[in-house]
Amino acid sequence: MKKSLSLILSLVILILLSSGSFAEESKRTQAPKDAEVYIISPKNGDVVGKNFVVKFGLKNMGIAPAGSDIKNTGHHHLIVNGELPDFDYPIADENIIHFGGGQTETTLHLEQGTHSLQMILGDANHVPHDPPIISDKIRIIVQ
Repeated sequence: MKKSLSLILSLVILILLSSGSFAEESKRTQAPKDAEVYIISPKNGDVVGKNFVVKFGLKNMGIAPAGSDIKNTGHHHLIVNGELPDFDYPIADENIIHFGGGQTETTLHLEQGTHSLQMILGDANHVPHDPPIISDKIRIIVQ
């Protein structure tokens, strides 16, 4: 269900992008220089089951739902088996799960094999901050 909502949100953003509503570069929100997003769990190299919880961490900033234009806040985006998006446009990609409600964890359901996970924080409009707040990319093994 959560993945379906994320997919719908991604499609809405892609439609807005293609319609010209966000066609031009978005102004990026300034981030504190010491802000940091990270994955609490699982850890890099962990072996997990097909269903597992991913917990998100954030330092020196707060979490606010998408659309909330509050200084020094943002919301999480989880990149699963993908690459970082263009930092000048709203975050929209089929490999990125949006947590616009301010969620700080999720349960993933992945097939067996090696997968990568990485976090990026988005501002009220889903645009990465300036500088972008991104985690290290980790690799996990699903059994």
